[in-house]
Amino acid sequence: MTRTRSLAASLLSLSAAAMLALVGAGTANAAPAPSEDKTAPVVASARVDSTGAAEYWTADRMRAAIPGDALAGAASKRLATPTEAVAKGTNTKVKPSTASKTNSSSPKFAREAPPVDHIGKVFFTMGGFNYVCSGNAVASANRSTVATAGHCVSEGPGAFVTNFAFVPAYDNGKEPYGKWTAKALYTTPQWQQKGDIAFDTGFAVMDPNADGDLLTDVVGGSGVAFGVERGLQYTAYGYPASAPYNGEQLWSCQGTGSNDTKHPEFNTQGIPCTMTGGSSGGPWFLSSGLQNSINSYGYNDGNVMYAPYWGEVIKATYDIAQAA
Repeated sequence: MTRTRSLAASLLSLSAAAMLALVGAGTANAAPAPSEDKTAPVVASARVDSTGAAEYWTADRMRAAIPGDALAGAASKRLATPTEAVAKGTNTKVKPSTASKTNSSSPKFAREAPPVDHIGKVFFTMGGFNYVCSGNAVASANRSTVATAGHCVSEGPGAFVTNFAFVPAYDNGKEPYGKWTAKALYTTPQWQQKGDIAFDTGFAVMDPNADGDLLTDVVGGSGVAFGVERGLQYTAYGYPASAPYNGEQLWSCQGTGSNDTKHPEFNTQGIPCTMTGGSSGGPWFLSSGLQNSINSYGYNDGNVMYAPYWGEVIKATYDIAQAA
């Protein structure tokens, strides 16, 4: 059986005709928030009823959650090709208010990493099934924002997910900071409306915990960067759950970004990495420690993970989410 390589819930084949989108069918009880500009919304968003979400994610449900690559069957019925160019935008860096606790090791392929306080597992429900991704708490005005993949917050095209929860520093069943539930989900309109993988990034704004504390006040968070040059050195993190991994610990990869030559229209970059489904949405860090993208997709004929370019559209989505 061919090993699954896609981090975005599917595999991208060598043929454009066999292209897979990055999510499967699903429903949600929240509709996208309206935009002032109906023809070109700045962001797609949904308010979330988090009642019972933390209790829903029992240890058994978390262990049984399906890695995103299992959505490939439904996703293969449609294409996911970019419909517009990715604009670079202004080179922007947002520094964290607290020190980011990332690992500075330099593996070329996935290697096990010690837990990081602000990196964690993301759980959600889509179409009646439970799924798992990865995510990272980032610097934000609301001190409550998690960055992940667009396909981990919305079907693309389609509804937003439900039961969204973030478990920072998860490690072999341990939840040192508990489960954090989402009160709002945000993604790019290009992803939410068209499944455009060039814009596959999402942000979740989390509720305070039971003590009333805000997320990054407890676990810290990474700064973010947009519109930077390409071909830099990146370190990626995630919780791969498809074989040969089990989703129980954090892994990392490091390498120099290179363009996707099979589909250059995506404007994505890849680094050598063998992480599998479940690591979708995990952060990509620059050498400065600032987050500059997320794990998005891969091909089954190689060991490269690709990430969307964080330009002006994804920055606009972040700006709205982090201020909510």
